[in-house]
Amino acid sequence: MALRRKAADPALTPEPISAVEIEERVPPSLRVAGAYSWRILLVVGVVGVVIFLIAQLKDIVVPFMIAILVAALLVPLVNLLVRHRWPRALAVALAMVGTLAIVSGLIFVIVAQIRSGLPDLQDRSIRAYDEFKVFLATSPLQLNDAQIQSYIDDAFAALQKDSQALISGALSVGSTAGHVLAGLLLVLFATLFILIDGKGIWAWIVRLFPRRSRAAVDGSGRAGWVTLTTFVKVQIFVAAVDAIGIGLGAWILGLVFGGFPLVIPIAIAVFLGSFIPVVGAVLTGAIAVFVALVYLGPFPALLMIGVVLLVQQVEGHVLQPLVMGSAVKVHPLAVVFAVAAGSFLAGIPGALFAVPVIAVTNVMVKYIASGEWKTNPAPKAKDLVTHA
Repeated sequence: MALRRKAADPALTPEPISAVEIEERVPPSLRVAGAYSWRILLVVGVVGVVIFLIAQLKDIVVPFMIAILVAALLVPLVNLLVRHRWPRALAVALAMVGTLAIVSGLIFVIVAQIRSGLPDLQDRSIRAYDEFKVFLATSPLQLNDAQIQSYIDDAFAALQKDSQALISGALSVGSTAGHVLAGLLLVLFATLFILIDGKGIWAWIVRLFPRRSRAAVDGSGRAGWVTLTTFVKVQIFVAAVDAIGIGLGAWILGLVFGGFPLVIPIAIAVFLGSFIPVVGAVLTGAIAVFVALVYLGPFPALLMIGVVLLVQQVEGHVLQPLVMGSAVKVHPLAVVFAVAAGSFLAGIPGALFAVPVIAVTNVMVKYIASGEWKTNPAPKAKDLVTHA
């Protein structure tokens, strides 16, 4: 006989739960965490897409960002000349030509003095190398020429391997001479147009946004520009401190140990190299140490290493975090991690642009979030790009 299926007891059948009841059973803390989570993921996704696009267009983005930094340096000078009744075209030409002349003059001084002292430097380098080999052969190490050459080859191989990231970062600006030339021309043309009609360019960018958000975008951009000009001024101050510190240390060592050649070109090289994070400081400091080793000996070279490390520590742990951080309204710890993250993601260009990008973004977001644009849509900024 077939078994009959028992009828379900209505008292034991669970009632369906509505979506509203499920939502009410979720703890409020979990609902808030979930709301934050998907929004954070969305922001991270957008940032990732932006970074990917920048990486693909780096040959255009990097020169344009360099042009913005140069323009932030020159705009105050142009506006000063315009306020003194100079024609804008003449003020822009003077700023551009003067900057190129100053940079070219500094490079010419470096090249000229190095060329004049190069024969003596080569002779002393060979002599120092021979003396060093004799020292190693007569020392307890008892190294012969083959062993010394093997160690030198291993050191160069390790240096090449460890510096591959830095070299690739440097080549990201332009891997060939054609790319470098094209990037230089882009920098010059972009800087020129920003100085001539920066206000018109910014107004066109603002008009791309919806009408209701234009006041917020315009005000935040102006506030970010003021922060950027402050950053450039402080960066020049930091580079000057590096040049004075290392140059003064070399000059003092020369007084004590009988003369330190090439002090001026070394100081100028340090000043120019300080604008290139990581690589600039390492290369210019290595030049000073090498000259001290060749001309003065091992002990003065160790002292020169101490001077370079002291200056770099002051820059990295005092000037950059404290002076730069206070000037651009970014916490010192954020400055340190911004430079580290920028160099990790994009090498030298990332380290160069990390602090200004973080500083400008921080100011713009704060300005929009505070609602200041509702009552103060155009913050005062004497260094903004304006028409004559």
